Amino acid sequence: MFAFIIRRLLQSLFVMLAVAFISFSLFNFVGDPINNMMGQEATAEQREELRKELGLDQPFPIQFARFVGNAVQGDFGMSYRLSRPVSDVIATRLPATLELVFVAAVLALAIGVPLGVYTGLHRHGGISKVLLTASLIGISLPTFLIGIILILIFAVWLGWLPSFGRGPTVDLGWWTTNFLTVGGWQALIMPSITLCLFQLTLIMRLVRAEMMEVLRTDYIKFARARGLSNRAVNFGHALKNTMVPVITITGLQIGSLIAFAIITETVFQWPGMGLLFLQAIQFVDIPVMAAYLCLVAFIFVVINLMVDMLYYVVDPRLRVERGGH
Repeated sequence: MFAFIIRRLLQSLFVMLAVAFISFSLFNFVGDPINNMMGQEATAEQREELRKELGLDQPFPIQFARFVGNAVQGDFGMSYRLSRPVSDVIATRLPATLELVFVAAVLALAIGVPLGVYTGLHRHGGISKVLLTASLIGISLPTFLIGIILILIFAVWLGWLPSFGRGPTVDLGWWTTNFLTVGGWQALIMPSITLCLFQLTLIMRLVRAEMMEVLRTDYIKFARARGLSNRAVNFGHALKNTMVPVITITGLQIGSLIAFAIITETVFQWPGMGLLFLQAIQFVDIPVMAAYLCLVAFIFVVINLMVDMLYYVVDPRLRVERGGH
């Protein structure tokens, strides 16, 4: 087990270096940030002085080595657009994105898994067919269209929920949260539903497919032949053995929620990292863009490592095989 963790950590290190190299190298060709920072009226001497101050006059290998060395220490440089440390900017926006993703992930799991189990156990029922049809609609509709429809219905027509922004928050010093105010929860409802809908339908259909596959296996037939109740067979044996692929997909989808919250945050003007990334692209803010991608890659790596650890908890066969090997 310890050797497995070490191997995974080394692999994660190579992944992070590769992501840092690709993101930093690509963003150096998206434009010249000096033009956006100084405007057209700046002289050539002023441009060159700022370029030297930012270290953009140095060769690419030196810039990348300095970026990696500083990133290891949590220093991603200064934002070209905001003239603030990138780490401070991300720390300001990170709570909004993480709370949005947390609520969306909880909704996707709390609704998707039970619906998947139900449609798997009652695959010929009328309610199951309605749910499967609705899941196809949820997968097919673009995220921005879902958000616009929710805004039109619940914010414009009914006036129940705010159409944009994070709402009132509570500042805890190192964290700003929506969870301690009624207005904050109201502001969370539509963005979290918009963000979770695709993941919810994906988890539901995956659980359904795995449940139907497991129920056809021999050991389930033997369990029924032993006289076990349907509840014991369905939830004690079948559901547990469907969780390994579900854990894999769920872990990856949580990372995807963070990576692809950009559209949801843009539609609802949610002040999170996704909206910050889009603004950084518009102003060619290379440090913010590179730091954002490195942070998302780090989150993916951590989630994948946690998923691998959960395999050993859910599936005892992996522990036996690893021990025997």
